[in-house]
Amino acid sequence: MKKKKFKLPLAAIFIPVIILLAISLLLGYIWKVLTTSDFFSVKQVFVRNSAESFEYLKGRNMFDLELNNESAKALSHCPDCHRVRFLRILPNYLIVDFVKRQPVALVKFYKNYAVDQQGVFFNPTGSEEEAALPVIYGLETKIFGPKPGVKYNRPELDLALNIIKDFKANRALRTFTLKRIDVSSLQSAGLFVLLPKQAVDYTKRIPQVEWLGFEVRIGEGNIKQKLMILGGLLMQPDKEWVNIKYIDLRFNEPVIKLDNKN
Repeated sequence: MKKKKFKLPLAAIFIPVIILLAISLLLGYIWKVLTTSDFFSVKQVFVRNSAESFEYLKGRNMFDLELNNESAKALSHCPDCHRVRFLRILPNYLIVDFVKRQPVALVKFYKNYAVDQQGVFFNPTGSEEEAALPVIYGLETKIFGPKPGVKYNRPELDLALNIIKDFKANRALRTFTLKRIDVSSLQSAGLFVLLPKQAVDYTKRIPQVEWLGFEVRIGEGNIKQKLMILGGLLMQPDKEWVNIKYIDLRFNEPVIKLDNKN
């Protein structure tokens, strides 16, 4: 028995092809109109969080602009920016949004640098908010010639940033202030914590000392767990924290050293 050959009608082939071709031509025509029409020429550029000027974009066609390239170029000139966003507002407006990096600490070198949670250095603004940030010490011999806008991958810096992140996340420590972090040695890394004002009897404050607190020797590894132990210690009642010299969390059991001078 011979098999019957299946023949597809020519109309079933050519009609979809003609429709697709017509759609392609129509879309091509629309795109040409969009990219050549003066109606879509950039009339005004609004810039947020920067004094940069983008006058050179005026008169350019909105759809002919390579906004990714423009964003990368603007970002290369803004080391304290996390990204630069270009937004089209039809028919003829552009918005350029400079998204600034959020500093989590200052890093002590020959001058201070700000650093974000990703480990990127940038120049500080000198604001009051930045002045209240913790200061990271001990990187002077680990990172040479730091430059703004550069991400540095150093275990000491990673440790400091993890301490900051986990300290902020610990609710038991929210009334305490992280003042500084020393990561000159990973094994003996430590931090200095300021006491909350309500925990300090300022009538007994040491002369010439503006704030009181204590050192926490934390080392490396299990940072979150160690800070949970610290939080548990600080939540215990009837503790005269003003007399604490340091707390050492590097061992199986925490060690509390009293300052007999207080």
